[in-house]
Amino acid sequence: MASWFPPPSCSLLLHLLVVVALLVPSHGSSSNATDTITASRPLTGDQKLISQRGKFALGFFQPQAEGSGGRWYVGIWYNKIPVQTIVWVANREKPISDPASSSLTISDDGNIVLRQSKSVVWSSNSTNEAFNSTIAVLLDTGNLVVRHKSNSSHVVWQSFDDMTDTWLPDDRILSRHVIGVSGQTQSSVWVEAAQAWVVYFSQPKANCDVYGFCGAYSKCSGSALSSSCSCLKGFSERDPNSWNLGDPTAGCRRNVQLQCGSKGLEKEKQDRFYTINSVKLPDKAYTSIEGTSNQNCQSACLNNCSCTAYSYNGTCSLWYAELLNLQDTIDGSLDNIHIRVAASELPDSRTKKRWIAGVAVGGVATLGCAVIALYFLLRRRRRINSMNLGKGSLISFKYNDLQFLTKNFSEILGVGAFGSVFKGVLPDATIMAVKKLEGLRQGEKQFRAEVSTIGTIQHVNLIQLLGFCSEGTKRLLVYEYMPNGSLDHHLFRSSTAPLSWSTRYQIATGVARGLTYLHEECRDCIIHCDIKPENILLGESLVPKVADFGLAKLLGRDFSRVLTSMRGTIGYLAPEWISGEAITTKADVFSYGMMLFEIISGKRNNMHTGTSTYTFFPMWVVRKLVEGDVQTLIDSELVTDVDLRELERVCMVACWCVQDSESSRPTMGEIVQILEGLVRVEMPPVPRYLQVLAEGVKPSEVSNLS
Repeated sequence: MASWFPPPSCSLLLHLLVVVALLVPSHGSSSNATDTITASRPLTGDQKLISQRGKFALGFFQPQAEGSGGRWYVGIWYNKIPVQTIVWVANREKPISDPASSSLTISDDGNIVLRQSKSVVWSSNSTNEAFNSTIAVLLDTGNLVVRHKSNSSHVVWQSFDDMTDTWLPDDRILSRHVIGVSGQTQSSVWVEAAQAWVVYFSQPKANCDVYGFCGAYSKCSGSALSSSCSCLKGFSERDPNSWNLGDPTAGCRRNVQLQCGSKGLEKEKQDRFYTINSVKLPDKAYTSIEGTSNQNCQSACLNNCSCTAYSYNGTCSLWYAELLNLQDTIDGSLDNIHIRVAASELPDSRTKKRWIAGVAVGGVATLGCAVIALYFLLRRRRRINSMNLGKGSLISFKYNDLQFLTKNFSEILGVGAFGSVFKGVLPDATIMAVKKLEGLRQGEKQFRAEVSTIGTIQHVNLIQLLGFCSEGTKRLLVYEYMPNGSLDHHLFRSSTAPLSWSTRYQIATGVARGLTYLHEECRDCIIHCDIKPENILLGESLVPKVADFGLAKLLGRDFSRVLTSMRGTIGYLAPEWISGEAITTKADVFSYGMMLFEIISGKRNNMHTGTSTYTFFPMWVVRKLVEGDVQTLIDSELVTDVDLRELERVCMVACWCVQDSESSRPTMGEIVQILEGLVRVEMPPVPRYLQVLAEGVKPSEVSNLS
């Protein structure tokens, strides 16, 4: 083995062009659209009609109000205004669910009809003309007209005769007059600068002044410009969907019916009253009683099952029906009203006092527990934040800290022979891998082996141990996180993309450098004892790192070999393990060679068959080396970009590594030089040990054949 061998004027012009472009109205959409529907050209799906000058559009739409999802309508809106402003709706009583299967067309009798899946949803129902004699046209007034084809003045139906809530004056100014669901009339004008409709007239002026605007058992609040409705205590919205669409006129209803009329009712279960201050009283107070008291007024209401509320201000007023037009006041009114509700809606004072006391005690206790928990949480965070993983010294973690950092060991990265590995994240976002050792005796042995071997060493091709935990029977090891997993995952699983040849060569060289550091450059020589693809982890850019030192053996520099119990993985064991001899670093060299065969083929050594009669891949490599045909050895997934000189070099190194005699095997330092192309390598002999394995002899019987 000794022979290993821009200018200002242009800017102004550009500015003027942009201004002109913005001022000139765009009719691009109308030039490509039509304003007419015929029997042979219906309106479907996402199509729309555009009036001749592009002022109005007709098509399928969904209201922008909350709660309108799934309901589609056919309507007319302002085409050039960004705010959705609907002026007419055809199927306002019967929305459709799928515009893609719907169409607006001219029927056989000359009417304009809306169909969904061939069923008529809406029709103008105004004519009985001859087939194919009418058309529908959208005018620039916002009017949809059905007229004769040949006589435009013969209008048989128009949307202006089927008005909804909007009147459109035929004017150049964009304005509209709307009668709301409450009965309030509003006139608005479109202000281009504000891009909004501005109300310039309304009657009544404020929504709260509209009779029944909020419906029964609801209170109206706000000013003339802004108002809102809310249900009284003990009541809820009668029709939530209408409320969501901005129509509260349905009002509210009781959550619990009054108990009046029940005989023998306990006092605690009788109806009660709660007070609303500073209000404008509802309409229609049916009874007024002079010269009484608040208590007598309350009794008068309580003794009448039809009474729903009372008010006392020197005069007793009672209401015997639904309460309408109850308003908050902004003028300082002193009127109060007492609303009648079921007893269950208002807990009695004793229950309320007990409830307040309980809440107070519970609140103090909860606050105390929260303060204590916060103290310990901040204490833990300070301790965790003080951890510095960049100084090279090991950190002794507390078990509770690792539970916190791994979210109670919820994200598993993998399972090994001695335990499971979990993902953890430090407060500075550093990701780490936490190995939880299992089995008291074996876990303790592996824990001590790993801490003693790699606790203080650092190398780019060796996994870095960041810290450990040793509390009671709990043993955990904390490593740097390797995002690309282990080498076996990339070699043997079809679900992952195959590694390129250059990457495989880089991995083989990197592992060799890491083992060279362990064998030749550490203070104490370290024999890994379990080199295999599962123990090679891949970091960023697929840089390899030797991991899992649970079986490693320390060998002082004054000793060349050590006698120890057999350890490692079948298929990667050197012959000296089988024969019971003392081992050296050459045991790792043998395992490295067996792993090289698998890096070449991308398959397990004992699973590779190929086309040859030799089913044991390492022996096949030896034969192909002799024949000079190494190209057939490479992983079948790699069809291009394979450097044949590198391939031959790796094959020779692998064969030298698995020689029977450990003295014939190269050191890891020599292997690094060969792979880097610094030293030439000769053709290796055929190892007897591989011949025996190829013939099917068990490894335990090899020593008896020599």
